[in-house]
Amino acid sequence: MSEEKENEEQEVKEDEEENAKINPQPGGSAAEQLPEDDREPGSDAEPVQADRSSTGVLEPVEVAETQADLPDDAEQLRGPQKTENVGNSIPTDVLEPVEEAETQADLPDDTEQLRGPQRKENIGNATATVKVVLLPEGHVMTVAFAIGLSIQELKRHLALELRVPPEVLQISLDGRVVEEQQSLMQLGVRPHSSTRMEMSSTDPNTHPLRPLRPPEHDNMQDVITVRVQTDEGVFQEVVVEIERPLQRKAFLGGYRHRLTGAEYHHAAVQTLPKRRPERGVVVFSRDTQTVVLKSQAQQCTINVSTQMTGIGCYVSCLNDKLVAPCSYITADEYHDRRLRAVIRLQSFARRWLAQQEVDRLRRERNRRMAWLEMQERRRREEKEEQLRDRRHRWMNPQRREDFNLLYHALEKWRYEEEQQINSSLRGAERKAALCSLLEQETQLIAAIGCHRIAVQNNNYDKTVRSFLDKSAAPHQWRAADGRLIEMDSQHTIRARELRDLYNNVSLSSVSQEQRLHVLMTLKHTVKEHECPLTRDIMDLIDREVDLVTRGVKAASLEGLRKRISTLFLQYVKTPAFNPEVAKHLKVPQNPTLLKNDMFLCRGCHRYLRSIDFSPSANGRLSGRCRDCAGLDNIARARDDFSCYKNILRSLRADEQRLNEEAKIPFLLQVEDMRYLVEVVWSSRSALHASSDLYNLVFIRWERRRDWSPWNCILLSKEETSAHMEVEDVHKAYEATFIRRIEHKHTLARRHFSQIAVMAEYLDSQPTAALGNQLVSKPITMAAGKHATDTPPASAH
Repeated sequence: MSEEKENEEQEVKEDEEENAKINPQPGGSAAEQLPEDDREPGSDAEPVQADRSSTGVLEPVEVAETQADLPDDAEQLRGPQKTENVGNSIPTDVLEPVEEAETQADLPDDTEQLRGPQRKENIGNATATVKVVLLPEGHVMTVAFAIGLSIQELKRHLALELRVPPEVLQISLDGRVVEEQQSLMQLGVRPHSSTRMEMSSTDPNTHPLRPLRPPEHDNMQDVITVRVQTDEGVFQEVVVEIERPLQRKAFLGGYRHRLTGAEYHHAAVQTLPKRRPERGVVVFSRDTQTVVLKSQAQQCTINVSTQMTGIGCYVSCLNDKLVAPCSYITADEYHDRRLRAVIRLQSFARRWLAQQEVDRLRRERNRRMAWLEMQERRRREEKEEQLRDRRHRWMNPQRREDFNLLYHALEKWRYEEEQQINSSLRGAERKAALCSLLEQETQLIAAIGCHRIAVQNNNYDKTVRSFLDKSAAPHQWRAADGRLIEMDSQHTIRARELRDLYNNVSLSSVSQEQRLHVLMTLKHTVKEHECPLTRDIMDLIDREVDLVTRGVKAASLEGLRKRISTLFLQYVKTPAFNPEVAKHLKVPQNPTLLKNDMFLCRGCHRYLRSIDFSPSANGRLSGRCRDCAGLDNIARARDDFSCYKNILRSLRADEQRLNEEAKIPFLLQVEDMRYLVEVVWSSRSALHASSDLYNLVFIRWERRRDWSPWNCILLSKEETSAHMEVEDVHKAYEATFIRRIEHKHTLARRHFSQIAVMAEYLDSQPTAALGNQLVSKPITMAAGKHATDTPPASAH
């Protein structure tokens, strides 16, 4: 074998020497190209194209002669280049190595002379760069196309690229539609030049022209011009088409940086190996043509033998079994049975999965229904609680808001009765009915007034005891660890003693001995300070003691005891005797503090402090005090502001829960909330126009921004949960609804932008721009009602 191999190697060396004599140029054997069938699929290495202007294939003799004339440098610079097919347009979206131009530039002049006749013959097969502009988008497609082909062939190729029928394409050059029978050569396109054409679709609605590759991938040029040196001092410009691969080149070996991801390839594995020259003789190796045979014996590890009945040997057949052959099962039947079993298993498995999914959906539905039922029950309970509260306030009014609710109900009843009388009666009967209605209204007002006086008398004791409790409360503050610390001073101890003494003096159901003891304690307490007030208290105490000792009944002493309690309360409210009450008095003891805090009420013509007037968000006090405004409301308007207070209270609670630093809801007052509800939002829900004020709430329009009059929406309590789940209001609501809400925001912005304390919370939108959108007009609260004395803020 070794001798045969040596002989073969010697023959190969002799053949190489003979070839070297025939081919004296160095590197000539390595310049041969791979045939078309021997190319490796997917490889970037392509045969060198001798001439880009001609798509014909040179004869083998011409290729050999051309390659033989190449110098060594041209052999080293030669790289893979993509061969162009005759008559087929090639998109230039695929990258092409730049070395192609350098290789072509290094060809000697003899090669150019050799290819001269063939270039003249195949001038129609030469390619040109065609840039097609897709109208109306303006995208550009660049293709290399043979100038001998017609416009119809170009349409077919572009239709395949754009995936549209070729019948709808229309190509124009310089604004003129070209005919399909014309070729690029007839249109004046020269070989290896470039032209620009426009292409549009005759049916843009059904077949629009859109490039398949995104525009951001078109940032690289399709054709570049490379200047190469062909000889000393001789340069030639070569047009190079760049091809962009549709897929990334396979990694065939090298190194990869683990941090940056940069790849470093081996040159040996990234290029095609040099092919040995063909000698014309088919050579086979005997090693690859010989079959290797191998003999191996197979034997079981355990020897098995069977004994049968014979002459002189008996074997019992009691334990024998008769085995009958079953029906023969073919391979198709076996695989069919296994397929049916697999399908059956899959059906059971899918059934189980479907049952699990159905159970999950059922649980989610039950959970959803339970949550909806809980929400509905909660809303129903809140509604019933509101009705019970209103009914309780009607039956047992205790506060000013409760009496406003009664007067509001009275006014509503009067209005309905008056409307019924005016619609059903005429003449004297109508006047008599109206007089009777007036008498009933007078009686109801008198009854409400009597009840109000009684409530004021009862509330007087509560107010006094609350005042004394505040003055006697210890000082409190929160420590760093969260504990509440309380501290008593000598003033708080003094206030607590006076409070307990006042409570004992105010007791009516006590025995005679306890009453005398309380009076003596009171006398010793006030005797410490000498003043007319203390002398009057001591005189009254002596008079009551004298009358009690004489046996006067307690009912006859009720007026005297009331005078003692009143004078002692005046004693307790004096800061000289009880210093702790100084900070709880409405009128400060320092007269200088009243200099800038006294205002004239235009209703009662009294000078009162600012706390006696209703505040507003604009920082200006109304012309009438609280008492005059309440009296005017009872006499004429009879409005109920409890619903607006509930809306404002609910808004403040929600905003404080969402944002602890929220300020705008706490700057608004009840009057501002009433203006926002009645004037801006017309007292109705924005979605379903619900008019129940006790069921309306203000929430954010855009939930990611803080609440403000220009970022809010008035909804019912049932609609708030759905609106708070909206991420983007511009996608969830229609444009008409959004414009209506924005118009209401503009109204609110214009009203509150003229308030100094609210102007600083406006958005970046200038207030001056709002004046060009709306016409400012005075707006009253309701038709038929008297407007407030304060001028509207929008009248400036």
